[in-house]
Amino acid sequence: MKLTKKSHACVRLEKDGRTLVLDPGAFSEEDAALGADAILVTHEHPDHFDESRLRAAMEDNPAAEIWTLRAVAEKISSAFPGRVHTVGHGDTFTAAGFDVQVHGEVHAVIHPDIPRITNVGYLVDGGRVFHPGDALTVPDQPVETLMLPVMAPWSKISEVIDYVRELKPQRAYDIHDALLTDLARPIYDRQIGQLGGSEHLRLTPGDSAEV
Repeated sequence: MKLTKKSHACVRLEKDGRTLVLDPGAFSEEDAALGADAILVTHEHPDHFDESRLRAAMEDNPAAEIWTLRAVAEKISSAFPGRVHTVGHGDTFTAAGFDVQVHGEVHAVIHPDIPRITNVGYLVDGGRVFHPGDALTVPDQPVETLMLPVMAPWSKISEVIDYVRELKPQRAYDIHDALLTDLARPIYDRQIGQLGGSEHLRLTPGDSAEV
C-alpha cells in the first residue's frame, strides 16, 4: 500500500490501482481529493471537511463515493444521491477495495465550555493504517501504521506520547501538523521519538511511503 501525505490531516492511500483519500480539508491542497475512488471524512471541522474539495472529487470521478458520519453526510448527500454513506462506531465496509472499520464516537475535548461533536476514526485493511481524526481513539486490534495527530488545540505533547505508548504501533507518521512551526518540529520529533516507544516518522506534504 502506498501512503502519500498531504497537508495537515489529509492522507492518500493507493492499492491495486485504486485510491482512498482521508480528510481532504481546507488546510490541505485544493486538489487533495481529486482522483479518489473513495473518500473518508472523520468529522465536520473545516480542517478535515471541505465541501468544495469533496464536490470537485465527486464531479471529477462519477463513480467516487464518500463514507462519513451523519453530521457531514447531511451537508453533501443531497448533491450526490446514493454516493454518500453514513457510518458510525462499529461499522465495517469496503471502499475502493480497502476494508475499513470505524472506531470512536466523539471529538477530543477542546475546552469544557465547547460542546463535543462526533468524530470517527478509520482502521484500514485490518490495522495496516489507522487515522483517528481528532481523538485519541484506541482500536480493539493492533495498528501497524498510526497517522498521529501530533499537534492540535485539543492536545499536548504528553498526551500524544502516551497515545503512541498505548497503541504501540510499528510506526507513527505525523498528521494534523499545519499549526506546528518548523522551529518546534525538532522538539516534537525528539520527544515523541525518544519516549513513544515506536518508530516516529514524518513525511513532507507530497511525499510517499510504502506501508
